[in-house]
Amino acid sequence: MTSLTGKRALVTGADGFIGSHLVERLLREGVDVTAFCVYNSNGTYGWLDEAVEAGEDRLDAVLGDIRDYRTVRSAVDGVDVVFHLAALIAIPYSYEAPSSYVATNVAGTLNVLDAVRDAGSMRMINTSTSEVYGTPEALPITEAHPLRGQSPYAATKIAADKLCEAYACSFGTHVTTLRPFNTYGPRQSQRAIVPTVLAQLLAGVDKVRLGNLSPRRDLTFVADTVDGFVRMAAADLAPGTVVQLGTGQAVSIGELFELCCEVTGAEAEVLTDAQRVRPAGGEVEVLLSDAGNAARTLGWRPERSLREGLAETARWLEPRVDAVRAMRYQR
Repeated sequence: MTSLTGKRALVTGADGFIGSHLVERLLREGVDVTAFCVYNSNGTYGWLDEAVEAGEDRLDAVLGDIRDYRTVRSAVDGVDVVFHLAALIAIPYSYEAPSSYVATNVAGTLNVLDAVRDAGSMRMINTSTSEVYGTPEALPITEAHPLRGQSPYAATKIAADKLCEAYACSFGTHVTTLRPFNTYGPRQSQRAIVPTVLAQLLAGVDKVRLGNLSPRRDLTFVADTVDGFVRMAAADLAPGTVVQLGTGQAVSIGELFELCCEVTGAEAEVLTDAQRVRPAGGEVEVLLSDAGNAARTLGWRPERSLREGLAETARWLEPRVDAVRAMRYQR
């Protein structure tokens, strides 16, 4: 958006799926970007190594740990807006290691909030998730829906959202929360539902391993989600505002599988994988957004249909399926 041109933004989690796409979009908008990536011994910057051309003079990529306040405070210096995306997001692993999710998603968000508060005048956009609603009491889901942590992951994201609310109320910190429903697209981990289905189909398997086929999800293409982030930063919103992003349409995992078969031209059947089934009481049966507030508040509407987004994701995945084909999803 033109109102961000010439400004400096910090993107935490910039090495990840949505974060790398957001960095690309901001650079195209003329924004100077500090990309905060998780430290690793190889000195690599995740998807930014592939996404951004070497020598991009408006990009400053730094390695650090969102759990370390001093590192976060240093990264915040001199920026106009902070996009906070750094998080642990894999729901199945949150059952195995919940304390790591608390350290990253809760304490990490607290570090960013404190750094933004200490630094003074700047905006912060916190990244939430539709998982904070749990199985809904009513459909479609609005921002006013009660929050319910049906997984350790969801519980930590609720805690992070509430910390942002508390800092807006208590200290006037200019933090707003963007709550995307299920985002998919190029660069997403193959543990997520869309790439795991497409990768197996493109690899030529005749039995695709999936968990429960009945849950329904509201799926948004990554470029549309990124557009919501940019609009959120440019909008004149009161601290503490929450805006969710979703298409207002939901498909079951079974229906999604059939659509993936159509866009790839593949024929396959589903093989139930117990490791992909959530614990009893942990499954969120349906996530379906009310998209009205995002349209009114941000002027945001998704541009890509599910079929178009799946086709684009499949085109990106196709040259990358050799490793999947070699694995054949044998255990």
